[in-house]
Amino acid sequence: MKDQLAEDAVAQGDNDEIRAILEDICRMTDMGFAAVARVTDTRWIACQLLDKIAFGLQPGDELEIQTTICNDIRQSGQRVVIDHVDADIQWQTHHTPIMYGFKSYASFPIFLPDGSFFGTLCAIDPHPRAVSGAKVIAAMEEYSKRIAQILGNNQTQAG
Repeated sequence: MKDQLAEDAVAQGDNDEIRAILEDICRMTDMGFAAVARVTDTRWIACQLLDKIAFGLQPGDELEIQTTICNDIRQSGQRVVIDHVDADIQWQTHHTPIMYGFKSYASFPIFLPDGSFFGTLCAIDPHPRAVSGAKVIAAMEEYSKRIAQILGNNQTQAG
């Protein structure tokens, strides 16, 4: 049984444009999983996702916040992009890629129009992928801004 925060996250992520963005991210990066997550200081909740690698999550599912890099992004407000975990000294021994078995990762903060932190737009893959190039970063930044607008509009309409 999901609580109100999880129900709200799923309702906010239930949007055709968000689904199309996730499809485009997977196509553009060749990554197999993309998601919009609601991230608080205590929770990581999948709002919407595209899972082509059988990662096993559905909208509304949660990960332990301490096991995610999204928690670092919530704290810093900065994106994290990793082409190949094994080749990146900062990340090769980090518990998150080891625990979840991914080799490439891209995650961007989502700030709502009022400036508050909502969560992240993230993508993972079990294989190394070239995601640190300027074109991919620019597209992911634009997508995170667009998702923030969509979520901000959803909050306005719900309020």
